[in-house]
Amino acid sequence: MTRSYRIAPSILSANFARLGDEVTAVVAAGADMIHFDVMDNHYVPNLTIGPMVCEAIRPLTEAAIDVHLMVEPVDRIVPDFAKAGANIISFHPEASAHVDRTIGLIHDSGCKAGLVFNPATPLSWLDHVLDKLDLVLIMSVNPGFGGQSFIPGALLKLAEVRRRIDALRLQTGRDILLQVDGGVKTGNIAEIARAGADTFVAGSAIFGSKDYAGTIGAMRAALKSVD
Repeated sequence: MTRSYRIAPSILSANFARLGDEVTAVVAAGADMIHFDVMDNHYVPNLTIGPMVCEAIRPLTEAAIDVHLMVEPVDRIVPDFAKAGANIISFHPEASAHVDRTIGLIHDSGCKAGLVFNPATPLSWLDHVLDKLDLVLIMSVNPGFGGQSFIPGALLKLAEVRRRIDALRLQTGRDILLQVDGGVKTGNIAEIARAGADTFVAGSAIFGSKDYAGTIGAMRAALKSVD
């Protein structure tokens, strides 16, 4: 089956002094969605942005805002991001006392729900909740900072999750995105896609380039070699 691929620039690597312009520019350059990293200096060793920033950029684009919550606890802030205009809200199972309940809260708040797996997090959580998810995010770096190198072991995880997603699709017709985040760039995006990913978070690779459209275009060209 030919997959549709999505490029999701992470604004963690954007110029925060002109964040609105950065969001507008990267969408105009061909981005499919905006990846919005939320860190709390508790679950991860960094502190970033909250619902007010999401609310501020929401009127600037019709592209999906893909919120990745690296916070603990997670349930308290889910409704705030839903009200701020998030389309997708993903969280780490370690940050929730009741994973199934958090997924339900995200859906009840009007958003799609994703579950995030750190490099050392086992995929066994999916045994219980895959059929309720809209997105699975495999971290190919340890969360907390941008600009890290891709961890090759993520390829094996992607392949296993792809197998599970495809099996579920055959049974139910349910469409679940398989996202990867960390160290994605033009030179490795095809290999990552071959492992099974269809949605690619890229921060420094895009925002660190001088030509957003050129970089996104190069990524799409590399992805054409996969199918």
